[in-house]
Amino acid sequence: MSRTANATILPLVDFTPAHFALSVSGKVATVTLNRPEKKNPLTFASYREITDFFVAAQKDEQVKAIVVAGAGGNFSSGGDVFEIIGPLVAMETKDLLKFTRMTGDLVKAIRACPQPVIAAIDGVCAGAGAIIAMASDMRLGTAETKIAFLFNRVGLAGCDMGACAMLPRIIGQGRAAELLYTGRVLRGEEAERWGFLNRLVARDSVLGEAQALAAELADGPTFANAMTKRMLEMEWAMSVESAIEAEAVAQALCMQTEDFARAYHAFAAKQKPVFEGN
Repeated sequence: MSRTANATILPLVDFTPAHFALSVSGKVATVTLNRPEKKNPLTFASYREITDFFVAAQKDEQVKAIVVAGAGGNFSSGGDVFEIIGPLVAMETKDLLKFTRMTGDLVKAIRACPQPVIAAIDGVCAGAGAIIAMASDMRLGTAETKIAFLFNRVGLAGCDMGACAMLPRIIGQGRAAELLYTGRVLRGEEAERWGFLNRLVARDSVLGEAQALAAELADGPTFANAMTKRMLEMEWAMSVESAIEAEAVAQALCMQTEDFARAYHAFAAKQKPVFEGN
């Protein structure tokens, strides 16, 4: 049974996944796609379980930032050819729609959780793997990173799991169109120039760098960070005037937090503020 169907959502420290690896260190959770022998492809079960994890994260009070990575030198090769693509060919339309809505639920859950999500991308990052990276708030990669939105290579449209909405906002309309029409590989250095990757790091440090960045964010004003994430999401569909008003309300709420007062008192005392997320 899916955990999202349960009345009580487990705290992330008690979440015991069967289809990916999970570690929680302090206020940072690391999700590791863990089928390295096949470059960490997704299955029907792993889609659901990773979605369940991010739904649980929406209610979690300990974890303040999340890292997503892949085992064995690759991020993810996307949907498993034989465990997903093959069965889809035999499905009827109503079941195909159930599947595509289920995959979209993963992106919705990543975007809905209040924690910043950082993708640590090494090696292959393709198909649904590229979508997970795209849905993350920030992306760290290496010179060896290979990003590809492969949907047209299997006879599908590039409009998968929100790609046509989100990718142009990250790298621009023309560049997004090129990747979605051709399915070509976007390599690490080009991905950084285009703005898909926030930074390039060495292969042996990409996970550590992502976890360090996550820890830095987790030690920050996490109520305010969650508000920033929410407003980045909401303001896509707003006029500038509506966005300014929404941000006025959001910032007024943040000004009522103890972290705002802590920052002022620390500044007055010439000290570094210690935020507690309230």
